[in-house]
Amino acid sequence: MTTEKICRVGVVGAGQMGAGIAEVCARAQADVLVYESTRDLVAAGRARILSSLDRGVSSGKLTERERDQAVDRLTFTSDLGDFADRQLVCEAVVEDEAVKTAIFTQLDKIVVDPHAVLASNTSSIAIMKLGMATQNAARVIGLHFFNPVPVLPLVELVTTLMTAPEVTARAESFAHDVLGKQVIRSADRSGFVVNALLVPYLLSAIRMVESGFSTVEDIDKAMVLGCAHPMGPLKLADLVGLDTVKAIADKMYEEFEEPLYSPPPLLLRMVEAGRLGKKAGHGFYEYERPLVGKR
Repeated sequence: MTTEKICRVGVVGAGQMGAGIAEVCARAQADVLVYESTRDLVAAGRARILSSLDRGVSSGKLTERERDQAVDRLTFTSDLGDFADRQLVCEAVVEDEAVKTAIFTQLDKIVVDPHAVLASNTSSIAIMKLGMATQNAARVIGLHFFNPVPVLPLVELVTTLMTAPEVTARAESFAHDVLGKQVIRSADRSGFVVNALLVPYLLSAIRMVESGFSTVEDIDKAMVLGCAHPMGPLKLADLVGLDTVKAIADKMYEEFEEPLYSPPPLLLRMVEAGRLGKKAGHGFYEYERPLVGKR
């Protein structure tokens, strides 16, 4: 077991979630290396993080000096081989099991420290499946952040039957003590805690629209004004990303075969049409088109 403080972090993926994870790690004074597969995606990811840091300065949550220091701690690469010296790597790529397992197989060979933590930000895929893609499943764990990562304080810590206790302790300490997040623990089941409760609720709202039971606006207004939710379920689905909602629902239905987890046809058609929510400029609502990549 090692007690060495985690100060060298790798983030695989610089989309919406990966950029947020990289930002909070850099703001917490970690040396952060961010991977994207092409130079264009690297440039888009860097722009996404810098834009978020600039918003932090504009809102008074960061000083210009703090922003500049965070930027100095960020490095970008399109070569996973550069992750060899990382003490913790967090994967945050598209919610696709084949893509994620391929990345974990590569990271297992690249990250040389046997005590290094290999974490996934997946919201639906069993961590055990990712761990078994490696030769050392004991160091694989789930660290599920929430969007927007710099704002929402929660992290779900997901352990498998194989995750070593010292890896769990090290990952939890990093999330809580270094990043300042509140940590809850979850069993390794599709959806974990939050999405196991949230996704059926979102799907129920989509079915209401699909059946003509009520309008998008009235369903959202009902939950905001009647239940004191900060955001209605359909606007929240747009924020999460309708493709992500579908991917989580698919995995939950695959694991449990519960009808309430099955994505309704309206959701399938919207994803097929590219109406993915806020990141795409339109979903159940219309939005200003994003300035940088959609992921």
